[in-house]
Amino acid sequence: MKTTESQSPLLTLPGAVAAEGVDAGVAAHYGDLFREQRALTDGRGFVDLSHRGVLTVEGPERLTWLHLLLTQHVSELPAGQATEALVLSANGHVEHHLSLVDDGTTTWLHVEPGTCEALAGYLESMKFFYRVEVVDRTAEYAVVHLPAGSITPTPEGAAVRETPDGRDVFLPRTDLAAFAEAAGPAIGLLALEALRVEAQRPRLGFETDHRAIPHEVGWLASAVHLDKGCYRGQETVARVHNLGKPPRRLVFLHLDGSEVHLPPHGAPLRLATDGPDSRVLGFVTTSARHHELGPIALGLIKRNVPVDAPLLAEETAAAQEVVVAP
Repeated sequence: MKTTESQSPLLTLPGAVAAEGVDAGVAAHYGDLFREQRALTDGRGFVDLSHRGVLTVEGPERLTWLHLLLTQHVSELPAGQATEALVLSANGHVEHHLSLVDDGTTTWLHVEPGTCEALAGYLESMKFFYRVEVVDRTAEYAVVHLPAGSITPTPEGAAVRETPDGRDVFLPRTDLAAFAEAAGPAIGLLALEALRVEAQRPRLGFETDHRAIPHEVGWLASAVHLDKGCYRGQETVARVHNLGKPPRRLVFLHLDGSEVHLPPHGAPLRLATDGPDSRVLGFVTTSARHHELGPIALGLIKRNVPVDAPLLAEETAAAQEVVVAP
């Protein structure tokens, strides 16, 4: 069940600059970040996501079984319909984020780099007497992303997860180079991340930490079904939704464009009126340079911070927009 970590063969393409950190193994960009963003916006090119983990679940009871474990309603998921789901701890904290689709015989999942082995282990431990088989397919299959509006044909027989943002295609790793030649131009992960920040979509390990609950980052709308039956952590989801408010909230930040330096993940957020040595109220989760909006970011701050308060991200001025209402 162990994930095989390796560099993508597409890092040999002209101009490729390798990503770092959790996204190591694929290209951050291919030489022109803004051109690559514009290409994605226009529906051209593809993004190599072959560093992500791939799992399959097979067996006649796969959807019924997954329905018991995930935050999403999947027991009657139609073939070809994309969805996303979470695995929570007993206390309702987010442990895993799954992007999934069922092709009628197999459920295909792709997950954050470095999380596949732990997720597979958890799923294996919950099989009991259900007729399901969980397989880590990361060594065999890679994920590529085609943007919305792309006219690139999907390879015959490939599992495809189609959303309003584009198509995630599960390819045999041996076909990755040939696909790149046919589907180019290759676009780096930084371009996709900039568009993700613009769209205010959270990412596990970036917008979340060990304390995060789904309500804080807006996942109730896309990854949690509030009317389904019991699953691990469901009590916390229901209690906070019905009786309270999450302690933190996700915000979108317009950063001062005169600054050369982008505040990194974890950079403290403070009230601008209180200065750079004042009390920390949150942190930057992802920052990016956008081809139209300039420097932007997402951040997680305390719920009671006024929604119109100007902020400081380290020493960079930041104007906030509400993503999750206080």
